[in-house]
Amino acid sequence: MIHARQALLGDGWAKDVRVDLADGRIAGIATGARARDGDVSVDTLLPALSNLHSHAFQRAMAGMTEQRRAGRDNFWTWREVMYQFMDQLTPEQIEAIAALVYVEMQEAGYAAVGEFHYVHHRAGGGHYDDIAELSQRIFAAAAQTGIGLTHLPVLYTYGGAGKAALAEGQRRFGNDVGTYHKLVEAARKGAAGLPGDTVIGIAPHSLRATAPDELREALAAREGGPVHIHAAEQVREVEDVQGWLGARPVEWLLENVGITPDWCLIHCTHMTDAEARGLARSRAVAGLCPITEANLGDGVFNGEVFLGAGGVFGVGSDSNVNISLTEELRTLEYAQRLHRRERNVMVRDEGSVGRALYTGAARGGAQALGRDAGEIAEGLWADLVAVDSSAPALCALTTEQLLDGLAFAAKDAVVTDLWSAGRHQVREGRHVAREAVLRDYRAAVADLLASV
Repeated sequence: MIHARQALLGDGWAKDVRVDLADGRIAGIATGARARDGDVSVDTLLPALSNLHSHAFQRAMAGMTEQRRAGRDNFWTWREVMYQFMDQLTPEQIEAIAALVYVEMQEAGYAAVGEFHYVHHRAGGGHYDDIAELSQRIFAAAAQTGIGLTHLPVLYTYGGAGKAALAEGQRRFGNDVGTYHKLVEAARKGAAGLPGDTVIGIAPHSLRATAPDELREALAAREGGPVHIHAAEQVREVEDVQGWLGARPVEWLLENVGITPDWCLIHCTHMTDAEARGLARSRAVAGLCPITEANLGDGVFNGEVFLGAGGVFGVGSDSNVNISLTEELRTLEYAQRLHRRERNVMVRDEGSVGRALYTGAARGGAQALGRDAGEIAEGLWADLVAVDSSAPALCALTTEQLLDGLAFAAKDAVVTDLWSAGRHQVREGRHVAREAVLRDYRAAVADLLASV
């Protein structure tokens, strides 16, 4: 049982809240309750967010791409460096990196992650004996850290729009649809020993890395779970897809696939206003990764139009160059402010921007991961985070201002405790497996540097 001095429930703030947990879910909620012996006592209890988009292995290359080379640096030049780095990684190193990423996510306040997993094979494209070997490494990292996992094996068939051949750096990703089906099935079997909140979905990488026929075949073979796809991240991507299919990526998906609420379109940084309204009407999730989108120079999501049409959004850390829940939320809002030269954009009508950002991302992230979570309510997974409202960034604020302080003034260090489906993984600000995970990560990085 958890006792909170205050908690944000589905219908608003409440004081002296006791939350009973059973089998990873919220079994009961009482307000105006006194703490009892054995309760975990916290200050402020919130629904924990789901991180809807991660490429875990990229965490270890953070800081390696920030030196300008001759010519103009952009997403595509960054991608070449990423391919070179990725080709050096062993399965053991991928597991160690993922474990550190998941520790950092939970310490930042994320209870679950959507791992958009596209590294499947050996360098050069040769298969491991177990086609799901690298998925198994992600599962091991999730098991060690206790994070809630939605695993999204990626279908990556082509090197670019128009069925271009895979480039050398893409061969670790590549599968035809038949092989991809085997990979997803092997991943489902491999995940059988993970906790009951684990979800397996599918992820056609993008319309530049797959094609209409392969996409439809993958969707037809799908056995539940969410569908994630990169869409409209770069202007060149939009132009290439439009030149090939006669429509922009989001436009084509809306008109040809039948987007539903179990879809998540990642980035959407180059949508027209009509596309934004259409995506909002579909009730699919716009998966926004503001820190990575800023780091890569992707562009700015047209948030005001999307929210005005009732759109659903969540946030993810994507390249994991900086894993920070608070920074992700404020970067989302600040990008809108810089683009529009206005303040307080990511809220419909009137009210707290911090609360709109936080609760919107909590519900949208859970939806994107196919996860029964997103608020503190009976029957949902106990994805919960506690923060310390006496921290300097928060102590001058009223309860109603608290989420504004969290989104715009606080650091992730205000997180004291976190539960992933009832698993109490962060206590007094530190993950329970931090030391072992950090030791393995440092050893893996040392081996990686020695091999280069």
